[in-house]
Amino acid sequence: MEILSVPLFFAVIIVFASIKIIKEYERGVVYTFGRYTGLRNPGIRLVIPIIQDMTRVDIRVRTEDIPSQDLISKDNISVRVNAVVYYLVDNPAYAINKVENFALATSQLAQTTLRSVLGKHELDDMLANREQLNRDIQDILESQTGEWGVKISHVVIKNVDIDPSMVRAIAKQAEAERERRAKIINAEGELQAAKQLDEAAAILSQRPETMQLRYLGTLGEFVNAKGNTVVLPMPLDLLKQLGAK
Repeated sequence: MEILSVPLFFAVIIVFASIKIIKEYERGVVYTFGRYTGLRNPGIRLVIPIIQDMTRVDIRVRTEDIPSQDLISKDNISVRVNAVVYYLVDNPAYAINKVENFALATSQLAQTTLRSVLGKHELDDMLANREQLNRDIQDILESQTGEWGVKISHVVIKNVDIDPSMVRAIAKQAEAERERRAKIINAEGELQAAKQLDEAAAILSQRPETMQLRYLGTLGEFVNAKGNTVVLPMPLDLLKQLGAK
């Protein structure tokens, strides 16, 4: 009996050692004699000791905070940008077999992609079109991480910081731009007014009686005006007639 109890004891130990409990958010990547032989889903699973080996992979969404990156925008402005990447393991077998450390690889790729994409845009685009830039970065990352079994769920650019000296320079540039636009608008207004006055003069010159009516209307405005002094405009035609006499 003692001889039989020893193998039975070892068999019980092997059975208990073979039992693996995989949680709902995990998947088990199993190797048999070092060769990948499949995945284990959540629940109680058997993995034969010595013969088989299992690596657990967490398939929940992970948050990767990209450190601040210094870069030069397309319009030669120094900025510091940081972002956050949300990703998950879509294919556990690829994540273990295709890359040594998929978390580190995803982080490094996100940093280089952030600098590469934002460096092609001007500062105004970084500030005004963040949603589009987020999608561009996500598409580029997914094209690379798909081979590792990693799916990028979302990318968010958090902060775009500008050097204080550049802030002052940008403020001066914005002020100069506002002044330029104000001058252009003023010049366009004067041009339109001049065109309208020229058209009105052409119409009035064709019919002298219209000019007289306009003159009488102007006199009415002066009569109704407040004040002791009244200035009466004198038509040029009348002055010419008096000069001729």
